[in-house]
Amino acid sequence: MIKFDRFVLKNGLRLLVYQDKSTPLVSVNTLYNVGAVNEDENRTGFAHLFEHLMFGGSVNIPEFDAVLQRAGGENNAFTSNDITNYYITIPLQNIETAFYLESDRMLELAFSQKSLDVQKNVVSEEFRQRYLNQPYGDVSLHLRPLAYKVHPYKWSTIGKEISHITDASMQEVKDFFYNHYAPNNAILVVAGNVEPENILKLTEKWFGNILRRNVRNKEIPIEPQQTQKRELILERDVTADAIYMAYHMSERLSDDYFASDLISDLLSNGKSSMFNKNLIKGDKLFSQLDAYIQGAVFPGLFMINGKLYPETDFKFAETKIKEQLNKIIRGKFSNRDLQKVKNRAISAMLFARIHHLNIAMELAYFEALGKAEMINEIETKYQQVTHEKIVEVANKIFRDNNLSCIYYKSKNKKND
Repeated sequence: MIKFDRFVLKNGLRLLVYQDKSTPLVSVNTLYNVGAVNEDENRTGFAHLFEHLMFGGSVNIPEFDAVLQRAGGENNAFTSNDITNYYITIPLQNIETAFYLESDRMLELAFSQKSLDVQKNVVSEEFRQRYLNQPYGDVSLHLRPLAYKVHPYKWSTIGKEISHITDASMQEVKDFFYNHYAPNNAILVVAGNVEPENILKLTEKWFGNILRRNVRNKEIPIEPQQTQKRELILERDVTADAIYMAYHMSERLSDDYFASDLISDLLSNGKSSMFNKNLIKGDKLFSQLDAYIQGAVFPGLFMINGKLYPETDFKFAETKIKEQLNKIIRGKFSNRDLQKVKNRAISAMLFARIHHLNIAMELAYFEALGKAEMINEIETKYQQVTHEKIVEVANKIFRDNNLSCIYYKSKNKKND
């Protein structure tokens, strides 16, 4: 049982404190309830841009990293379609440095043209290197808009196209900051050998005077139910053909989510998984084949992707994958196999919680979802998934009219 204290400042900032007396370090995690879903469709990639801009200097601190490093701290951040998360690990005696840094960039960024230009170039280069110039890198740029027609999950966190970032004006950047990066749109979690009341005093000292802002999160449209299979053929200069299959699945707060996660493990987690045993080692159709779910807040995607051996035809490969999915649909798996993937999922979760930073991030995420107390419900949620529940969810997901599929053809392969 993970116990924590919750406080809410007058400006709306939510503070969670988790006490871990076993460590000399402390983690300070700041989650902003803003991701790619909050962007304008004609100006995408802004949440990810801000992941970089928030390290480019704030109103009173020109060099974020330099100050932190002198205090013996480390930091990083990540952006998803749903949230942006910043985290610092620092020796307990220097904790106030973390509060100083995080509060200053919540108060206001420096907004210099130089910093903006630098970060635009960094993000643009990342777009090119990771999505345009890397083998198979552009899959998400095509698969998301194939699977989603209305919901803003139809673009990646990097954005739809580079020009959305390169053409962004200073005023557009400022507007995005003041609309989203605010105490009343943030969750601060402090984890370590700390006293909750002392952390509350520090939080009020450094964050209490930051004014609430008029957070304008747009209404997120509901994705209509898909009614027919969608296909796209891409031909690229890659070493092998690849197949990418995306099925719509439940939202994060649904009990179906946990069943979906376990289904993905039954299919591809470990040497005894169905894909590995039957299609990689057995029939030798794929050099690699994976199933996984996107941890999306709104209804997400159940993903299957694999690289084909030269002798494997796309349609045959897809048929063989669906044979394995049909085994799940028909309940052709043992309760022992189900318990095995349950144990593996729970063990991975508990192992990650050895580090207080991971607990801090989990608490922030579940608080953003609705209540941080959900962190203590996850193990039970997995254990409660039955054989019948797996079959029920598989029947919902694995339908052809719920499938979007990309056939990623290699120019180097000689096709008959």
